Amino acid sequence: MEQFLAQLPKVELHLHIEGTLEPEMMFSLAERNGIKLPYPDPQTLRRAYQFDNLQSFLDLYYQGTSVLKTSQDFYDLAMAYFTRCDQEHVLHYEIMFDPQAHLCRGVSMNTMMEGLTGAMEDARHKFGASSGLILSLLRHLPEVDGIDALIKAKPWQHKIIAIGLDSSEQGNPPGRFRKAFNIADDYGWHRVAHAGEEGPASYIWEAIREQHVRRIDHGVRCSDDSKLMTYLKQYQVPLTVCPLSNVRLGVYSDLRQHNLKMLLEKGLCVTINSDDPAYFGGYMTANMLAVQRALNLTETQWLQLTSNAINASFAPVERKQALKQRLTSAVVNYHLGPTSEAAGA
Repeated sequence: MEQFLAQLPKVELHLHIEGTLEPEMMFSLAERNGIKLPYPDPQTLRRAYQFDNLQSFLDLYYQGTSVLKTSQDFYDLAMAYFTRCDQEHVLHYEIMFDPQAHLCRGVSMNTMMEGLTGAMEDARHKFGASSGLILSLLRHLPEVDGIDALIKAKPWQHKIIAIGLDSSEQGNPPGRFRKAFNIADDYGWHRVAHAGEEGPASYIWEAIREQHVRRIDHGVRCSDDSKLMTYLKQYQVPLTVCPLSNVRLGVYSDLRQHNLKMLLEKGLCVTINSDDPAYFGGYMTANMLAVQRALNLTETQWLQLTSNAINASFAPVERKQALKQRLTSAVVNYHLGPTSEAAGA
């Protein structure tokens, strides 16, 4: 099964590009930009990645963003992730970025977008991958601050596919950002939002009913509400679940306790994603292998998870069809491989 998962075509829908900043790159960019980090070396920094909850992670996460200053920095960050995606057979990815974390440091929207979109275009040519960019608002900041970021993003509106909502969930319900999400409608963007990670199931309802989101990021608290479970199944609202993240941030103390398998068996549109892999110890393949060891999914269930991700993506219909064909071909080739080799011998 590990070999099967390693070669399986993958789609990632819940990935914070700032969360792919590995300690080695953080130190490299800090040196490039003349920034002094409060750690002597990358190894010491990596040992600091011990989190009690979402907020303890976010404190270090925002500290890490300080090394991103130029368009080249954003390009290098994104291209490092895209290169890893190619190695792990991730064929489509929809990445989030947090412009407010950079605007407040004097980094312009143009600087971010030039770097990120340049890397996305180069990855398309180099790896044949498709991608999308999601502008995420920081929910611990006032809505007016998010609206300012959206205004600055208007010249780039056709390079962005969706608005998102992340950061500290507790005490920051999705409904606070109604005006901002309406502006995103004017830009022609889809709607996604983090809900039901540390926050209650009621936040998922609020994201659906008040923010009219198309996709729920995390959403694992939905199992606390049977009516919500029924709704999510009936309307196939996608949940972008992040298993290793959930364990590292204390949502679950052990992956064996995770409700992912139960949600899948109940018929919900569950997907697997890596969230902030540099901090949580694993990209897509690592998440899938960890889930397999903990929950022992069948091959059919893995194909369902991948099909869910393709269907839940904001890729054009033609690209979704191509991804499904790649998935089918990969499975057929995997099973025929040993037989074909034997026949050739």
